[in-house]
Amino acid sequence: MGYSHLKVAREESLAIVSVSRPEKLNALSDATLTELLAAFTGLRDDEAVRCVILTGGEAKRPAFVAGADIAELAGQDPLAARRRSRLGQGVCDLIEGLGKPVIAAVNGFALGGGLELALACHVRIASADAKLGLPEVTLGIIPGYGGTQRLPRLVGMGMALELITTGRMVDAEEARSIGLVNRVLPPAELLAAAKELAGKIAANGPIAVRLALDAALRGASLPLAAGLAGEQELFALISSTADMREGLKAFLEKRPAQFRNA
Repeated sequence: MGYSHLKVAREESLAIVSVSRPEKLNALSDATLTELLAAFTGLRDDEAVRCVILTGGEAKRPAFVAGADIAELAGQDPLAARRRSRLGQGVCDLIEGLGKPVIAAVNGFALGGGLELALACHVRIASADAKLGLPEVTLGIIPGYGGTQRLPRLVGMGMALELITTGRMVDAEEARSIGLVNRVLPPAELLAAAKELAGKIAANGPIAVRLALDAALRGASLPLAAGLAGEQELFALISSTADMREGLKAFLEKRPAQFRNA
C-alpha cells in the first residue's frame, strides 16, 4: 500500500515506519493518523514482522512528530474534536496492543500528539537533541490522544501533572532521568541503536515476546493478585507451544534456537 504521509520500510523481520510531512515537522493531520492506523494494522497482521521502529522522517528541523496539525484543530467543534480524539486514541491503542514490540526512535521534537504516539510505544530511545512535552494547555486545549492517561503511568502522577499543566518541554537528558525515555544517543547513532535493539528482540521467541507484553500491559492496570493470576495463565499457555520446547531444547543442546512462531 502506498502512503502520502508515511514511509514504511522492511529489513527482514523489522519494519520501520517514518512519519513524513517535512514541511510540517511531521505533524499529525487526520490523514496521517488514518495512514498510521492502516500501516500498523497491516504490520500487526504480518507474521513475518517481529519488531517495529517508529520514527520521524527528514524535516526542516529534527522532528519525531511535532504535534497535531494545529490548522485542523483550529476549526473543530465538539463533535469533530471527539472524532479526532477517537482516531488518535485508536492509533495509540493499536500500537500499544500490537502484540509485537514497537520502539520509538525519538529523533527530535516529540510534542503533543507526537509524545502521545511515543508513549504508546513499548520502548523509547531519544537523540540528544530531542525535546518532549505536552504543550496543549498553552493553546487552550488538553491532550486528546491518551497523554493524560499514559504519562502518569510512566513517570508518576506528580511529574506528569507538572508537565501537563505547565506545558513545558523536557530535553532528552531530563526525559531519561524521569523515565520517559530509556536511552539518549547522539543523533547519528539513534536509528542504528534502535535497529540493534530490535534485532535482539526479534531473535527471541515471538510468542513469548507477545505474551510477555500482554502480561505486563494488562497487569499494569490490575491489582497485583489479578496480574499474577493472568501471568500464570499465560505461562501455562506458552507451555503448549513448539517454540517453548525448541527454546529449552536448544539451551540444553547449547545451540541457537530456531523459533517458528508456533
